[in-house]
Amino acid sequence: MANEVFEAVRTLMAIRQYADRPLPADVARRIVEAGQLTASASNIQPWHFILVRERDALRKLGSLIRTGPYTANAAAAVIVAYEKEKGEFGISDASRAIQSMMLAAWGDGVGSNWTGFAGRLENVRVEFGLPDVYDVLAVVPLGYPKQKVIGKKKRKPLGQVVSAERFGTPLS
Repeated sequence: MANEVFEAVRTLMAIRQYADRPLPADVARRIVEAGQLTASASNIQPWHFILVRERDALRKLGSLIRTGPYTANAAAAVIVAYEKEKGEFGISDASRAIQSMMLAAWGDGVGSNWTGFAGRLENVRVEFGLPDVYDVLAVVPLGYPKQKVIGKKKRKPLGQVVSAERFGTPLS
């Protein structure tokens, strides 16, 4: 039996080059809603997402992210912030939300990537008006891939990273 979610996990690739094609409003909304629907420790939902779609704002965002200048060429991007006082739970929950958004995007044929990391995006927080109670964990650029995505993930063999019942017992 086919499992579309597993297939999305199996094939999801980091996309850094985007076609000059707009992201439909319903697709963008579904992507951020996937983040909002993500499980949260004690259901505290410590996140806030900013969906950025204006071209000038995307260019500005790309200039602020050392690891993601290509965000300037994306069709949209999501700024992912979490409440600082929630600490590790905030980082964990926001990280899970990012993965949900990336998988939902991929399911719609939209590429993405994780850019930046917590504590290094204060300039993004300030520029996009997030109150000081938030820290920006990452920015997720979104867009249809510029070229057909053909690739194979380079992963360690399953037997190297999974044990059955106890460390070192092979999974059969």
